[in-house]
Amino acid sequence: MQTKIESVAVFCGASNNVAKHYIDEARRIGHRIADEGLKMIYGGGDCGLMGATANACLEKKGYVIGVFPTVLQGMEAEHNGLSEHYILGTMHARKQLMFDKSDAFVILPGGFGTMDETFEVITWRQLHMHEKPIILYNYNGYWDKWREMTEQFYAEGFAGAKTRSMYDYAQDIDELFTKLTNRG
Repeated sequence: MQTKIESVAVFCGASNNVAKHYIDEARRIGHRIADEGLKMIYGGGDCGLMGATANACLEKKGYVIGVFPTVLQGMEAEHNGLSEHYILGTMHARKQLMFDKSDAFVILPGGFGTMDETFEVITWRQLHMHEKPIILYNYNGYWDKWREMTEQFYAEGFAGAKTRSMYDYAQDIDELFTKLTNRG
């Protein structure tokens, strides 16, 4: 049985080389997280969609927990103004702490790291390690090709139909937060 959602892990891109509308939408998500009174847990960066979401949440007096791995120091801008900040030795330790501190997962547009995090929390759910909601925010149709690829897993027998029910999609901010806040 799922408990009330109080904290949400946000997986998203750290690149600044993306269209401005992605940054703007990430900021709207950050504002809404704060408005809903949710804690935000994310990768601890101050760049790309990660930084935009965190900064927007903080602007609205939201509580933001960053989890930054030492391997990214010097490669990615680290956020220094968070409510809580953890520096861990490995990417795996980062994902584990984000998992431990969150009640749900929201996946915004991102690249390989975002996909890695998404596949891992879905796999952990397949293995009965959690029942936390996983919602891919399909802003601007970003996850359409991912959905097409994963549908091939089911069609070819590489994943069972039950796995399809372990994650969800939201097409807009209102749908995303309705799916998060109507649980419990």
